[in-house]
Amino acid sequence: MPADNRVGDRRGRRRARGSLLAVAVAILFFGLLGVLLVRDILPVWLPVAYLLLSGVAFAMYRADKSAASVSGKRRTPESMLHTIDLLGGWPGALVARHVFRHKTIKQPFRTVFWFTVLANGAALAWLVHELSSV
Repeated sequence: MPADNRVGDRRGRRRARGSLLAVAVAILFFGLLGVLLVRDILPVWLPVAYLLLSGVAFAMYRADKSAASVSGKRRTPESMLHTIDLLGGWPGALVARHVFRHKTIKQPFRTVFWFTVLANGAALAWLVHELSSV
């Protein structure tokens, strides 16, 4: 097998692993929300909101990736992508980033993305704490 094919094959496997991991994280997160819902800790609207925001984020990342490949097409501002991530769309964004191979290399974006995930997780943990102590 030529060296170029082996390198491409390794990259393909690495990308597939990254996509599977992103999907697994999203599924685990929604599973956690489901457990909290069943235990009557979260109101039903909250997991629904996360699901809807994740769908919006996924679509936004797909549209931005499409615009990035067409010269002169209007891009989605990074601040808008980060805002939807922060509001709860991060599971969909995480999956979209890996599925579309978009915004996975650019280090400043990745750093801010993970800060939005942590901030959203901290807000959710606070909410769960407050709702479970009532």
